[in-house]
Amino acid sequence: MSKTLPAAASSDAPRILIVEDDRETATALARAVTDLGADPVIMRNWDDGVTAAGLADFAVIVMDRMLPGGDGVDAIAKMRAAGSTALILVVSALGRAANRIEGLERGADDYLAKPFDPDELRARLRALLRRDAMTVVDNDMLAFGDLEIRMKARTLHIGQTHVPLSPKEFRLIVYLARNAGEVVTRMQLLEHVWNLHFDPQTNVVDVHVGRLRRKLDAVAGRDVIHTARGAGYVFAPGGSAP
Repeated sequence: MSKTLPAAASSDAPRILIVEDDRETATALARAVTDLGADPVIMRNWDDGVTAAGLADFAVIVMDRMLPGGDGVDAIAKMRAAGSTALILVVSALGRAANRIEGLERGADDYLAKPFDPDELRARLRALLRRDAMTVVDNDMLAFGDLEIRMKARTLHIGQTHVPLSPKEFRLIVYLARNAGEVVTRMQLLEHVWNLHFDPQTNVVDVHVGRLRRKLDAVAGRDVIHTARGAGYVFAPGGSAP
């Protein structure tokens, strides 16, 4: 692959990277992306997909799993390491519940099984684009005392200390912060952070909240996210749950 990507068709349109080796499927995915007013960029193997993710600012990355060069799910960590903050939709013939759960637990934001309905694909992409845009068009900063969340930069600071967060952790803290002081259930987090409308019967929420909590508490020196036993979580950065 060349070290540069083609210029976007429209400077205002979001770009969506499609990593898919089957030409017919790639064409169908590109058509859905274009229907939504976004610009598709197609790569056909694992290595080129990872490289492309680090060369441009993509709103969404659509990944197959069974790619020449490797499993698309294994590429997610590589793309994050290359600096990509794109939302990731896995589209795969590996569509059993265990496959979907694996993809989500390893960093995918959504998972769609093949063969897919074009309308459902467009709906999933539209939802991801809406989520990506939400952090740009909303107020730039959420502040709670010495804890500041900057939406456009996608950063979190406590005092003068930057707390590094993964894209999933950032979306998690933003949703909790926008519901500060209220009990947020695990099902709400599955729906609004993972875009799941069913309970996958795993501890994926607890694992991510636990990791985020440890990062915040280590810097803040106090509890920021509290457990509402049997109900969910409460974001209370003052140090005590309401």
